[in-house]
Amino acid sequence: MFIFLSTKNFLAKSLDNVSELIYYNTDKMSEKGEIKMNRFEESKEVFNKLFGELPDANTEIDHELMEILRRFIFGDVFHSSEELSMKERELITITILAVLQTLPQLSAHINAALNVGATPIEIREAMYQLAPFIGFPRTLNAVSTMNEVFKSREIKLPLENTGTVTDETRYEEGLNIQSPIYRNEIKEKYPDVPEIPKYLTEFGFGDFYTRKGLDIKTRELLVLVGLTSTRSDTQIKAHVLGNIKVGNSKEKLLATMLQCLPYIGFPNTMNTINIIKSI
Repeated sequence: MFIFLSTKNFLAKSLDNVSELIYYNTDKMSEKGEIKMNRFEESKEVFNKLFGELPDANTEIDHELMEILRRFIFGDVFHSSEELSMKERELITITILAVLQTLPQLSAHINAALNVGATPIEIREAMYQLAPFIGFPRTLNAVSTMNEVFKSREIKLPLENTGTVTDETRYEEGLNIQSPIYRNEIKEKYPDVPEIPKYLTEFGFGDFYTRKGLDIKTRELLVLVGLTSTRSDTQIKAHVLGNIKVGNSKEKLLATMLQCLPYIGFPNTMNTINIIKSI
C-alpha cells in the first residue's frame, strides 16, 4: 500500500495540473465518507466485463502476482479517467500487445475488445495500420492471432473490404489527409531520399489512413500508442501534435498514456507524458 500510494504521489507531482487523472484513493468514498467499492471489487467488476469470471485463487499458480496485476490494471488504471471508454482502452491495449508481439495476451485482449463492443472491423483496422510503423512481419503475426480469435468466435472471414483508394489515387488521397496535419515536414527533411516522403504519403496515409472502419482521431491516437511502445521520440512529438490537430485533447492523450503504463512500464510512459507536457 505504501509503495503504491508513493508512486501515485510521484506521478501526480510530475503531471502538475493534470494530476487529478492519476491520484485516486485506494477506496472510493461516498459524500458521507463511506467506502463505496474497494480495489478488488472494482477490478473484479471490470475483469468480468472483459474476460468473464475470475480464476480460482486456489488453482492460480502465481495468484499473488495476478492479483497485483488485476487490481492495478482493472482497479486503478481503468478508473483513473473518464476520458476513455472501455472499447477505446482495449483498442489501445491490443495495439501495444501487437507492437510488443506478446501474442497470447493479444489473443486474450482481442476477445476482451469484442466483449466490450469493438467491432471486428475496428480491431482489424487497428492491426492493419501498424504495418508502416512496425513492419509487415510483426503485423502479420498480430493479424494471424486476430483471425484465430475471430474463427473461435465464428466471425465470418474474410471481413468486408474497407479500402477506398486505387494505385492512381493513393498518393493524392493520402496527401489530402497528411498535409493538413503534418504539412511538408518529411519532404523538407529528406530531400536526398525522395522515396521516403513519397512512400509515407502513398503507403502510410494513402493505403491505411484512407480506409474505413476507424475515424482519423482514433487512428492518430493508436499510432501514438504504437510509437510510445517503441519509444520513437522524434515521431512521438510529431504525432502528439498530430493528435491535437485532429481533435484529441491533452487530457485524452494523458489518459491514454496511463492506459499504456501497465503494459510498457513507467520509463516509456513518462517519456511520452513529458513530450505531451512540452507541447
